[in-house]
Amino acid sequence: MIELYTPTIEDLWFKAQMMSDEQTMSYNYAYGGTIPFPKDRWAEWYDRWITNHKGKRFYRYIKENDTFVGEVAYRFDEARQMNIADVIIYAPYRGKGYGHKGLLLLCESAKKNGIKELYDDIAIDNSSVALFLKCGFAEVLRTSEYILVKKKL
Repeated sequence: MIELYTPTIEDLWFKAQMMSDEQTMSYNYAYGGTIPFPKDRWAEWYDRWITNHKGKRFYRYIKENDTFVGEVAYRFDEARQMNIADVIIYAPYRGKGYGHKGLLLLCESAKKNGIKELYDDIAIDNSSVALFLKCGFAEVLRTSEYILVKKKL
């Protein structure tokens, strides 16, 4: 069974593992690739995203049985006045439907939390655009750097 799971602070080892994995972070190559997430930053991050999100952030792991396979999130972007979605599947689990199910579960959670629309700005060379379109998002803007997609919930 695939579900969204609220990680404990101790579970952030998985986020750190994903962020340090070159294959998983290949989508971020143009912006530096892997991202350090040392243990001394976990408490501050956890407080901002899980404990005191103030309704502006949502973060969950995608979990199948007892295995973490990825993460989903959304955050309110003040400058653009929109909620930006995020889906990352740990590279060993890609191509197995976790992104699709995780994104649909994220949309359900956002709707339950009163969010009316979700967006994502996806790098122009990122193949995940197809995933978002398959999950009911529509392209609303294309630049030379990214594609902006939107879904009404």
